[in-house]
Amino acid sequence: MSIDNSFQHLLAIKDLSREQIETIFRTADEFIQDTEIINDPRLRGIKVANLFYEPSTRTRLTFEIAAKSLAADSINLNIATSSAQKGESLIDTLQNLEAMGIKMFVIRHFANGAPQFFATHVKQGNSVINAGDGSHEHPTQALLDMATLRRYYGRDFSQFKVAIIGDVLHSRVARSQIYALKKLGTCDIRIIAPETLVPQDIESLEVKYFSDLREGLQGVNVILCLRLQKERMDKGLIPSEQEFFNLYGISKKSLNYAEKDAVVLHPGPVNRGVEIASDVINSSQSLILKQVTQGIAVRMAVMTLCQQKG
Repeated sequence: MSIDNSFQHLLAIKDLSREQIETIFRTADEFIQDTEIINDPRLRGIKVANLFYEPSTRTRLTFEIAAKSLAADSINLNIATSSAQKGESLIDTLQNLEAMGIKMFVIRHFANGAPQFFATHVKQGNSVINAGDGSHEHPTQALLDMATLRRYYGRDFSQFKVAIIGDVLHSRVARSQIYALKKLGTCDIRIIAPETLVPQDIESLEVKYFSDLREGLQGVNVILCLRLQKERMDKGLIPSEQEFFNLYGISKKSLNYAEKDAVVLHPGPVNRGVEIASDVINSSQSLILKQVTQGIAVRMAVMTLCQQKG
């Protein structure tokens, strides 16, 4: 019996099976040749709306490039000058955009569950992709992180020993990464952060917690750094950015605590000299720029698969 790996929406890693994640990876492979993105007109004539209620550069741009690479019509709604600033509700925004012929909605929102709300109200056949909601999830970021590791690191996920370092408290990326790693068979997942940047429900995530960087990095071969979410952070959670780097920053020195061939990833934008030193970012151990290219292919794959189902 064949397994249906398709989906109409992409709202959370928690919703996906391992088979669906692997289908996304295989589809993304079709859109990359060596290190170049391949144009493919699979979504010609489809209208895609990018609704970003929070600032974004990489995510918004890569979704826009992904849509254009698929020959879709991509529309960016400027929330700062849109009717949302005049009190228009999410449901009114959705219904008006659907009346304009929009078939796919890429939404980033400050409220947990906003993409899920959209998905329950779209017309049959239309799709919603979560580009990050509150502190809940950022599924395409985790998917592109995993796809980058799969493509460039050459190990089975069961062999990974992963450290996620930094502001886990405010990070939707960290949650999606943990869910994705677990679904793909990674058992050794560690959180390294000061106690002030660890969520109260850390035990529910079933990961190992370390407050000491050197101890946490022992034997690690994948380092996933997180951006300090300064825009969401209350004062006093860290003494200073310099102190954070001294204790938790990834430098050539701290890399020595991990395995020799350990790789470093970051969702961007990187605060150089705070989360990662510049010489590490520019080293062969960094996969950060590869993540950006891989992100376009993964988002092309997600958009293609959602519309196939829709």
